[in-house]
Amino acid sequence: MPGLDLLATFLEVYRTGSLSAAAERLGVSQPAVSGQVARLEERLGGPLFVRSGRGARPTERAVALAARVGVHVDGLRSALGTGDQGPGIGGLVRIGGAAELMSERVLPALAPLVARGLQVRATLGLGDDLLAALAEGRLDLVVSSVRPRDAAVRAMPLVDEEFLLVGPASLAHTVDQVRLAADPVSALAHLPLVAYAEDLPIVRRYWRSEFGRRPPNATSLVVPDLRAVLAAVAAGAGASVLPRYLAAPALEAGRVVLLHEPQAAPLNTLYLAVARDAPPDPARAAVVDRLGEVARRWTSL
Repeated sequence: MPGLDLLATFLEVYRTGSLSAAAERLGVSQPAVSGQVARLEERLGGPLFVRSGRGARPTERAVALAARVGVHVDGLRSALGTGDQGPGIGGLVRIGGAAELMSERVLPALAPLVARGLQVRATLGLGDDLLAALAEGRLDLVVSSVRPRDAAVRAMPLVDEEFLLVGPASLAHTVDQVRLAADPVSALAHLPLVAYAEDLPIVRRYWRSEFGRRPPNATSLVVPDLRAVLAAVAAGAGASVLPRYLAAPALEAGRVVLLHEPQAAPLNTLYLAVARDAPPDPARAAVVDRLGEVARRWTSL
């Protein structure tokens, strides 16, 4: 099993999304962090992060490792007095968001606050339903892909989601690249679609943004969970449009391939929403600050 120092460094990179940010938190140089990550990757036999100008995106191997060791490493560091935990945080925060984003980004980002005593209760659901619960006082915070319009809700832009059109390699081979450049709608029309909902909200937005019309494709499978959409695409059920934060590890592993390269990838802004008349609350403020901090390192999702 890798040593505590290697795993602690890995977790800092995973949680901050950046080698330089992890180095700053750990009080060491960036080359030192890079070297420790490389040693851990060598011991585990594969890459943990995809490095780019945008930071360090975790691979599927990294996501699985963080889920397996995160709470144990934090507990050991705290017990040994080596964790830079900061002062304790009391209180309870009720936060809502889409299941995929909460699982992949928001809740892991809040783990350091939980380690300092914060209690979190997460509600997963659709944006409109969660914003209604926020306005009614049943939630304290919502990460929403829907821009709030209720006067009782105040929202701040958090981060942009970037969307990619992906499919299995078996279907990618059927796309004529010359035709794709000249008439992408026609070139892609034979591909069955895997969608989040019957009205194809994400796929339709991509087609309209990139091609100026709705997709004429048949829909092969509908499932209201983007992680299940990705699994179905990887298994060969069809093509789909997914946020980069979900698709990137599968692209890196070769489980799916990029079917279309947009000049500027379609974006959707995610908002962090709070009740406008909510009284001051240190616990909620700590969560807002933490999500704002990590979102700056995400750049886009």
